[in-house]
Amino acid sequence: MTDTTLEERRSVRETGPNGSTRATAPRTEQQERRARRRKSGRAEAGRLAFTLPALVWFLFFTGGPLVALFAYSLTDWRGLIAPRTFVGFGNFERLMRDPVFHQAIGNTVIQLVVTLPIVVVGAFMIAYYLFLRPRGHRIIRALLFTPILLSAPALAMVFLGVFAPSGLVNGALQAVGLQDLVSPWLARADSAFVAILIVIVWSSMSISAVMLASRMNSLPAEVFEAAQLDGCSHWRRMWSIAWPMCREFVGVITMLQFLWTLFSSAAVVLLLTRGGPGNATVNLSFLVYDYAFNQSKVGYSQAIAVVLFAVGIIGLLGIRRAFRQQY
Repeated sequence: MTDTTLEERRSVRETGPNGSTRATAPRTEQQERRARRRKSGRAEAGRLAFTLPALVWFLFFTGGPLVALFAYSLTDWRGLIAPRTFVGFGNFERLMRDPVFHQAIGNTVIQLVVTLPIVVVGAFMIAYYLFLRPRGHRIIRALLFTPILLSAPALAMVFLGVFAPSGLVNGALQAVGLQDLVSPWLARADSAFVAILIVIVWSSMSISAVMLASRMNSLPAEVFEAAQLDGCSHWRRMWSIAWPMCREFVGVITMLQFLWTLFSSAAVVLLLTRGGPGNATVNLSFLVYDYAFNQSKVGYSQAIAVVLFAVGIIGLLGIRRAFRQQY
């Protein structure tokens, strides 16, 4: 009975010229697999047809510039209207002897090592506080969007006023009787770099906190209620329950902050110090801009961009591995 039913299911019916139908020989298991593969192939082709415009867009506007980046890094190119000369790996050999490049690498590493832990840990703690829904938490969420609402020039103007010789910091020091600590903060090598770090942390922590708070809102409240009944403090609930449950999303936030610090912090350096005093605040992303647009060394700047790209890929892979969920 079972074999007959199986054979009937595998049989197909063909339509004749006069509309009549007749049963054909039953399909074999191999024919069934081939039919399923053909059907699956047609479905994949249909999905590919829908994604083809986006794929073409990605290859043209992302893949194309990436290929051009590597190609231009092998040339001696002074500008858009200047001729290009192929020099092979000559630009990369010059980088190994460039003291400004070495200074930029050191500053970039310090920026990443200092700002990443402060931003990620601080944003997570702010997000947990918002998760508790204290009084006025909606107002706090709105205020956290303030750095996003400010454009880069506006943000630079704010902190120029904060660190100016007659600005907010020096005014506060004078008000509490600490005139000896008054300093031109952006004109000194050590304090200018610290000011850059402060701006990066202030402008990055708020949006990371808002994103983490949104993730925490989806966590099951029963887990935290049970932990509270067991006598767990807020500190233990934050780091022993909320942190493991948000671990993978914290990794996403860390990757985003890593990319922003690595590639986009050039705007902060450009608008506040222009890499100075001397080369005290220059980093890799600013060096790409400076060599390309200020010193007309486009090919050389693209060699630095290749190094920056490689650092970004290695950093992303390392962060992804560090925050990967352990099941």
